[in-house]
Amino acid sequence: MKLAKIVYLVQAGTFSTSRQWKAILSDLKKAIASVVWPPGSSSFILNPSIGRGRGEGNGVKPIKEACMLTLKGLGWSTNERRNPLRLDATKTLARSRVFGVEWETGNISSSHRAVNRLLRGYHEGRLVGGVLVVPTRALYPYLTDRVGNLAELEPYFELWKATISWKDGVLAIVAVEHDGTDPNVPRISKGTDGRALV
Repeated sequence: MKLAKIVYLVQAGTFSTSRQWKAILSDLKKAIASVVWPPGSSSFILNPSIGRGRGEGNGVKPIKEACMLTLKGLGWSTNERRNPLRLDATKTLARSRVFGVEWETGNISSSHRAVNRLLRGYHEGRLVGGVLVVPTRALYPYLTDRVGNLAELEPYFELWKATISWKDGVLAIVAVEHDGTDPNVPRISKGTDGRALV
């Protein structure tokens, strides 16, 4: 899988140029690149099946779980029940500051809730930053759920940039994409076996 685009809603203060942020971004890039399909390959090639019904499209949750497995191996906490904001992954930094990651598996409303959860974490003093990972519009058609995606969020970017007050930290939308399609590869099931994807 590849990181297709980063949209910064907030790049403020010393954190946005710090080694900590660079290390977080490096971890995210490694985790995204670790997601491969079919199993054993070195890239992320999808079956171009389109549709929301049974036996159509590719599962969303296994893709997220594969990324979370890699982040966990890099020292992130991926037990959402152990962080107050129920984020998909968190990284504890120096001075007990925390950075959060949300990987979208729901619809566009879920994407807005994820951004609000990250904003709330900052305003409550719990987070120094956060990232929401969403598919590009190119990846979106091959996924089974009507998952939130970059194109649907774009109309809100300027509004968020103009209204978010954030003195020190990073808030970003990261868009991910497949490396290609092949009708001969199996579909990704709707189950939760993310290990098959790394």
